[in-house]
Amino acid sequence: MQQRELGRSGLRVSAIGLGCMGLSFGYGPAAGRDEAIALIRAAAGQGVTLFDTAEAYGANEELVGAALAPLRDEVVIATKFGFRNGDPAQGLDSRPERIRAVAEQSLRRLQVERIDLFYQHRQDPNVPIEDVAGAVRDLVKEGKVKHFGLSEAGVATIRRAHAVQPVAALQSEYSLWWREPEEAILPVLEELGIGFVPFSPLGKGFLTGGIDAATQFDATDFRNSVPRFSPAARSANQALVDLVGAIARTKGVTPAQIALAWLLFQKPWIVPIPGTSKLHRLQENLGAARVELTASELAGIGEAVARIPVQGERYSPAAQQMVDR
Repeated sequence: MQQRELGRSGLRVSAIGLGCMGLSFGYGPAAGRDEAIALIRAAAGQGVTLFDTAEAYGANEELVGAALAPLRDEVVIATKFGFRNGDPAQGLDSRPERIRAVAEQSLRRLQVERIDLFYQHRQDPNVPIEDVAGAVRDLVKEGKVKHFGLSEAGVATIRRAHAVQPVAALQSEYSLWWREPEEAILPVLEELGIGFVPFSPLGKGFLTGGIDAATQFDATDFRNSVPRFSPAARSANQALVDLVGAIARTKGVTPAQIALAWLLFQKPWIVPIPGTSKLHRLQENLGAARVELTASELAGIGEAVARIPVQGERYSPAAQQMVDR
């Protein structure tokens, strides 16, 4: 697996990471513990070195910690703070004392002595970002955290945080289905030397071609509350999936591999973190790192996708309120 540096942070990771949330949270019933641990270790065995989790993902940190304990010196583990009692439904909480408490709890759950990358999960309007960055800076000085990250942060927040404690990476949604970061976020990340870690690089599964208007999600799957995943929106957005599928066929690869390869070719400091609970999907996703796209192919994909309007918001109204702009 190729390696990439996240901006100018000095933090080097595999070109494709693994988003671990879906193994136990968000996408319906959790995977079996043994099955999930086996998948995480299979990813590491195939060269993945960046593993992403969060306090808010239920028992996910314990799962990731158990899976990677024998490989601790070979991997980078990222986790997140920012919700009251670790529960998004209870609202935001990035008070410095809460950040410190979460760090201590995450260290224990992950079975590590230092958190490699500690993200603020969502910006808390009640706590100045300078106080947040300062709290993480203190944890860095104490050796409990190595790098600071932000998630779904806007340009002003990124600049203010970076002035207090260097931001190694921004984690936000970015894909052929959601290209807003290109407008203002990518330029400021390049300017400041901050890496970009796109989550949902496959559009929460939609860009794989395995979801259509008739797909029924489990009752506990959060996509039931996402406007972009309403049956009407999925039907309207099928044109995008069909386009990606057609491009994939011309290259002899899968739609998921085209979507991930396109991201990898945008910037050398972009590291997507697709998630899956299936070994064959893991292998498919990692295969995207071997897909070559020429400049003309990249331009053609971007231009073709831009002509297709995407229907539906990417978050429920309540979740959208937590996104910093």
